[in-house]
Amino acid sequence: MFKKLASEALGLSDIGSVIQPQDFDKVDADDYVMHEDGEKIYFLIKSKTDEYCFTNKALIHVDGTSAVSKKRTLRRFSYSANKIRNVELETAGTVDLDVEIKFKMGDEVYSIDVHKKYIEEIKDLYKALLAISEITKENEYMLNFAQQSLNVASTTLGRVASKETNLVEDFSQLNEAAFNWLMETSKKYNVKDYGYVFEKYINN
Repeated sequence: MFKKLASEALGLSDIGSVIQPQDFDKVDADDYVMHEDGEKIYFLIKSKTDEYCFTNKALIHVDGTSAVSKKRTLRRFSYSANKIRNVELETAGTVDLDVEIKFKMGDEVYSIDVHKKYIEEIKDLYKALLAISEITKENEYMLNFAQQSLNVASTTLGRVASKETNLVEDFSQLNEAAFNWLMETSKKYNVKDYGYVFEKYINN
């Protein structure tokens, strides 16, 4: 009830508004942020029907079918599992009331209308999402390259291995070394927390 009244107090319409940090606790999405695990809201867009909550780990989309319905669908898209691509910003024309930020996340395509008075904030979000997109693309390339390098090293080692060595022992050692190396490489290039990116670009 409180959050419904708070929503009305924020003056929301079908065009999204950028919610300020001091009001994050007044929106539904805040209830689904994993604060216990260090998750933090960095940017939040809210209209009468939808909320788009950008945390350091995921996009939380509270999807409402209509402004008068209480029914909501919660969708959570982690940045590590749902790559951000095709980030675009459409600025307002002379008579337009809104700007539009567009991006693809996993299989979902988003086009979010936001009141043009928030253009400076949306520019910051655009830069943050673009940076995350570029980082994940580069990291995906590096992971693939690391896997290819490991395959080449494994094949080469197999060819030069001495017949006098213990094949089972060699395989066990190689497998353990490869596993540990891949785990460390994955931690480095499969980023799950992008708080540092939002802190760099979001100037609330």
